[in-house]
Amino acid sequence: MDDDDFAKPKSHEVGMSLDAISVDELHVRIGLLEQEIERLRAEIETKQSSKAAANAVFKI
Repeated sequence: MDDDDFAKPKSHEVGMSLDAISVDELHVRIGLLEQEIERLRAEIETKQSSKAAANAVFKI
């Protein structure tokens, strides 16, 4: 394990203490969270499309 492993968090827990986290690491975490938001939005879009297709088939 090298220093880069500590500089690149793999996750962020909502509500966790930020006292010991550097500004650079905070920027990295923001990037991780932005990527996760995009992943969630894409999943919402996929599910909404599937639901709309099913509604069209069953005329709901």
